[in-house]
Amino acid sequence: QEQLVESGGGLVQPGGSLRLSCAASQKIFSVMGWFRQAPGLQREFVALITVSGNTNYAASVRGRFTISRDNAKNTVYLQTNSLKAEDTAVYYCFGDKPPLPRAWGQGTQVTVSS
Repeated sequence: QEQLVESGGGLVQPGGSLRLSCAASQKIFSVMGWFRQAPGLQREFVALITVSGNTNYAASVRGRFTISRDNAKNTVYLQTNSLKAEDTAVYYCFGDKPPLPRAWGQGTQVTVSS
């Protein structure tokens, strides 16, 4: 079974940056990306990137976050800049390879606080 392993979360002050990573153990996914879930709220889309490098972002992070991928390493990255308190959430990596079910990582906590 495919595993997605996230890393890079942590505690950061407002205005700071973090770089999240997500490594896939086996498959090359056609689309990889990130969702996040804050306490008491539904999981929401953050960003995605296709195998050819096309990207899409949620309006709330556009201009602050940058998604990229290294297909040779089967890894996707999320560079988060100008972090705000409302970015605090568990960030989940996902991978799509139709017709297989979406694969999810276990999540990594990002906390933005002074």
